[in-house]
Amino acid sequence: MESKDYLKDISEIKNMMNKSSRFISLSGLSGILAGIYALIGAAIAYWLVTTSVRGYLILDGAIFRICLFILLMVAFLSIVTGIILTTKKAKKHGAKIWDATSKRLVYNFLIPMVAGGLYIIIILSQGKYGHTGGLMLIFYGLALVNASKYSIGDIQYLGLIQIALGLIAALFPGYGFWLWVLGFGVMHIVYGTWMHFKYDVNK
Repeated sequence: MESKDYLKDISEIKNMMNKSSRFISLSGLSGILAGIYALIGAAIAYWLVTTSVRGYLILDGAIFRICLFILLMVAFLSIVTGIILTTKKAKKHGAKIWDATSKRLVYNFLIPMVAGGLYIIIILSQGKYGHTGGLMLIFYGLALVNASKYSIGDIQYLGLIQIALGLIAALFPGYGFWLWVLGFGVMHIVYGTWMHFKYDVNK
């Protein structure tokens, strides 16, 4: 009996240490919605490009600016949804949404994202946008892997998949758009569904 109590105490201490060092309130549903936003945005952008007079993107064209706006809106909606649902989950479990761990999570996530965003802006200004989709996937994947040590470890697997898709897009730039759709759209839905049933349902 004492042995069982001892093992139980060790397990509880381990869980407490894990919660104190990792931000575990991320919502799986927010991942699903982020994927849906990406698919909707991609569908609108694809329709705009394919029905335009030129049939392809040019940097100084109105269609490109609209597609850029759509991309920013997808990112904005994903971030806002993530914050709202994660805050709701944290409150449900009595956890703090903004503490030292979550600050480290955001900091480590933003380093690759900011660097990647600046790099993409630079190459776009030079008229080189054939690898933009692949670069987005790679830097986003690096951000997820970098931040995973301060959150649910499963995030790193999504990050590795995004990096792999980005590298494939670099090899086959003609498929960059569809790989972007697969990474930011489909994989977010698959990952979000997995996380929702693993961590959110009946928790």
